Amino acid sequence: MNTSKTHTDMLKQEQNKIVKLVIPKPRNLKNDMLSGLTVALALVPEAIAFSFVAGVDPKVGLYAAFMMGLIASIFGGRPGMISGATGAVAVIYTALVANYGVQYLFAAVILMGCIQILFGVLKFGKFIRLIPHPVMLGFVNGLAIIIFKAQFGQFYTGTGEDKVLLATQPLVIMLVLIAATMAICILLPKFTNAVPATLVSIVVISIVGYFLNQNGFEVRNVLDYVKDNDKTGTITTIAAGLPQFNIPKVPFTFDTLKIIFPFSILAAAVGLIESLMTLTLVDELTETRGRGNKECIGQGLGNFVNGFFGGMGGCAMIGQSMINIRAGGRGRTSGITAAVCLLGFVLFGSKLIEMIPLAALVGVMFMVVIGTFEWTSLRLMKKVPASDFFIIVLVSTVTVFEDLAIAVLVGVIASALVFAWEHGKAITATTEVKDDKKLYKLNGPLFFGSAATFKELFDFQNDPKEIIIDFENSRVCDHSGIEAINNVTERYAQNNKKLHLLNLSKECSILLEKAESIVEVSVIEGLEWHIADDKLA
Repeated sequence: MNTSKTHTDMLKQEQNKIVKLVIPKPRNLKNDMLSGLTVALALVPEAIAFSFVAGVDPKVGLYAAFMMGLIASIFGGRPGMISGATGAVAVIYTALVANYGVQYLFAAVILMGCIQILFGVLKFGKFIRLIPHPVMLGFVNGLAIIIFKAQFGQFYTGTGEDKVLLATQPLVIMLVLIAATMAICILLPKFTNAVPATLVSIVVISIVGYFLNQNGFEVRNVLDYVKDNDKTGTITTIAAGLPQFNIPKVPFTFDTLKIIFPFSILAAAVGLIESLMTLTLVDELTETRGRGNKECIGQGLGNFVNGFFGGMGGCAMIGQSMINIRAGGRGRTSGITAAVCLLGFVLFGSKLIEMIPLAALVGVMFMVVIGTFEWTSLRLMKKVPASDFFIIVLVSTVTVFEDLAIAVLVGVIASALVFAWEHGKAITATTEVKDDKKLYKLNGPLFFGSAATFKELFDFQNDPKEIIIDFENSRVCDHSGIEAINNVTERYAQNNKKLHLLNLSKECSILLEKAESIVEVSVIEGLEWHIADDKLA
């Protein structure tokens, strides 16, 4: 029985018992444009926040959100998924900007885009399928927690180390407005789905916030957030012009390449992992399928263009993608609309955007957290194998305290070790004694995980003078398997017994170095099972 497959099936069966966030709205232009407008409003503070994380001017993040959103929506492989400037990528480039300046950032983003395009051209996007389902659940839960934690920065005022919690009145007002935003998001769909609830909530709370400000109450808005995080004290607006084409002003030397390459390769990997896993999540929510390799190329093109037009690069955004899906966005038009509206806000509507209360955006993001977190995973503890639940918790924890790339790597390794352990116990043998010969007929793969169990199958002292091991229903997978066979041959040799190995592949017979004359090998003609061994590379 395939234990790993059974575990995954159990996990998915339990998860499907609760209705998932699948919104059965058909793809149409109205839904896409309205959801795109909603996403654009939420993109503004996110792009500004990530600009400060990377240590660059807010317009660098806003340009990145526009270009990534537009190009990935047009050329990517997942309609309805939103891309932009992200914290995962911004954190990677912080040290580069601090030590070498923003021009090196632009050069690194160009190289990052080239790496991602190459990844897509070589069709490596399919390897996202190797990520186990428990790792996917852990990834989603970890990101939901990160999004939730990130919102608490809005409850503080001041810059740098001088940040303090809001005074009682503005804090209470903010909490009330957040609750009102979430209430609209929850209740409005019960009456109508003609207009996205998130868009209505932002508009309504913005109007309420304006009147509260006019009557002497303090309601923190987007511009307040920009000023609080501006260490230079010179930024007074988010308004900016069109992005301009510029070749990064860095020396085109090997030394420059050595500086930017480590940042570029790490950012490319993190960006693709987050994008492809977000793609998989959107696939599940919309019950459709995106194209991973095409998305790699779309993400790469977006970052390549970013570097030449003054953007900080980015990748897919799970939070904004969830906003889009909740609002009914399904087609490429939603992402294109979000990008174009964002640029329009920067060029012409900055005054209006600056007035949006932070409470409205925090409330929307809290709804994203509720919709993103896999609440079913909390109910799986006693219904799926402990190893699967452990991996969910492990990946969630590492995502929160380290980063996404490390979390996914740790999760895949842990899953592989569990798989190896389970399958290592699965190798068995049926025995038959006839004419003073004992036949061991193996069942199950022989590899590093099952090598120890394989050696325990044999009775070296009590077996007759001739022993036959039949590999017809077994496969030797790696060098550990070969070493296990060699060990068995030596043990039988020490007991002066003759060993016959039946139905092996040609590669196995080549690698049986220690068998010498005591082993008779029968090779299956035409068998092309390949063994993972450096000597055959």
